[in-house]
Amino acid sequence: MNMSKSLKRKRVKAFLLGLQAEYDEDTQDKDELLEKGMVYVQMHLPVKDISKEFEDSLKEKIEHNIIQAKIREATVEDLEIIVNIYNRSWLTSQTPFRAMSIEDFIEIFEDPTCKILIGKVYGIDGGFIILDIEGEHNEIGIIAALAVIPRFQRKGLGTVLGMASWNFFKEQGVKELRCEVYESNQVSSAFIKGLGFKEFGEPKVYKADDLDIEE
Repeated sequence: MNMSKSLKRKRVKAFLLGLQAEYDEDTQDKDELLEKGMVYVQMHLPVKDISKEFEDSLKEKIEHNIIQAKIREATVEDLEIIVNIYNRSWLTSQTPFRAMSIEDFIEIFEDPTCKILIGKVYGIDGGFIILDIEGEHNEIGIIAALAVIPRFQRKGLGTVLGMASWNFFKEQGVKELRCEVYESNQVSSAFIKGLGFKEFGEPKVYKADDLDIEE
């Protein structure tokens, strides 16, 4: 499947924001959320700002934790693992959540410009990061999602996955990295800023109608 970039962005965002028709009925304030929309802060990081010194400083911060995590590119056999990580990690986040299935992630996995990296620690698959490439000349690297199970949160695995994404994007020749952070998720905001990202532009508001990708 090779969907258009605009359609792909909607599909990926719809899945990860949980604003599809099967939205979790137990979510508090669901109707208000769907009506007013979800506000996401735009963040970016020019690749030229990712210096060796900056990378070394991050490695130093986590060298006593799980810096030895092994990173691999996900295959179709890893989809069940990815779903399990997602559903466990988002339960502790400050972002609206709905459980996802393997079928949901197949939509993302099959797009050729999306890559999913998995981090393994102590023999346990503890986190993943979804990467995408956009822009007229494929010059923008997108961190679409980052998930870490509770056991390994705030222990460095997210940083290791973030640094792995840098290496991937550098190999692809991108000039700038971007991501979006839910405005109420202070933990994620602090983490992303710790990776060197800075806010830019105006926040984006996503409503159910904006993400309607059904024909």
